[in-house]
Amino acid sequence: MASLQRKGLQARILSSEEEEKLKRDQDLVSDFKQQKLEKEAQKNWDLFYKRNSTNFFKDRHWTTREFEELRSCREFEDQKLTVLEAGCGVGNCLFPLLEEDLNIFAYACDFSPRAVEYVKQNPLYDTERCKVFQCDLTKDDLLEHMPPESVDVVMLIFVLSAVHPDKMHLVLQNIYKVLKPGKSVLFRDYGLYDHAMLRFKAGSKLGENFYVRQDGTRSYFFTDEFLAQLFVDTGYEEVVNETGTAALRSTAGGGRWSRAAGVPARQERRKPKRLIRTLASSGLGTPANEANSFLQTQLGVVIPRSNYNPKFLPHRGKPASFHLEYLRQA
Repeated sequence: MASLQRKGLQARILSSEEEEKLKRDQDLVSDFKQQKLEKEAQKNWDLFYKRNSTNFFKDRHWTTREFEELRSCREFEDQKLTVLEAGCGVGNCLFPLLEEDLNIFAYACDFSPRAVEYVKQNPLYDTERCKVFQCDLTKDDLLEHMPPESVDVVMLIFVLSAVHPDKMHLVLQNIYKVLKPGKSVLFRDYGLYDHAMLRFKAGSKLGENFYVRQDGTRSYFFTDEFLAQLFVDTGYEEVVNETGTAALRSTAGGGRWSRAAGVPARQERRKPKRLIRTLASSGLGTPANEANSFLQTQLGVVIPRSNYNPKFLPHRGKPASFHLEYLRQA
């Protein structure tokens, strides 16, 4: 399998104060407390939803706009899709999606029993269009709730960061079993040096890029290298994004993807058929003009200006989040 190439991608430049803060903050939470946090992870998230009810997160009406795969994976316009939202919370993504696209049936699950109950109590909850259930994705088998290889798209939005890094692969293995071969996982989560990461006080660090909040919930901050390797090691293939992130080869979409830039080998210098995008990053890529220059000079790929929108590219100084697409291998 092809190896990833990460030329031209740089982390956000930290201020001297931020660098000093990260250097000072090296003491880790004790092993005893870390074990307690892992044991009580579900309890802490359940208490989070008890305190905040359905009021903490805003509804995510951007899902179909930003995740083009929800539209482009259809063979015809009115094709019915089956979607799994892994880690649905109280439905802030689920219900806007069902309202906007009437040809979707959604499975949805969450770690917190209380969150699942909030979803079921929502007036928009319709058992004809969705099935929601409680599930610990690190140990509960999704096949107990849904058929194997039955899902066209899995959405994993600000979920994997809450899982201990040692168990993240278990989540990906679990959803792999219900995802149809060649179909996609749509992922968005925290990136390294997100402002949320820099706000953690001393005594909150659990490990490299891994922190605990005051309420006991935890958050990991991803690098693109770590994330790509995590998916690839679990059997997925990476699809290229517009900033120049290299892809592994994929036969999905009818073309063989080149190792360097995800452009179909028989259609060099054309826009890739399938993309991933990195949104609102802290500079974990390059600005639009630099990305286009990198693609042209380093990889020999020209992406016309009309084929990308700079708002989707990383910009320094904004909160970091990855917005990626991964394919299950056929």
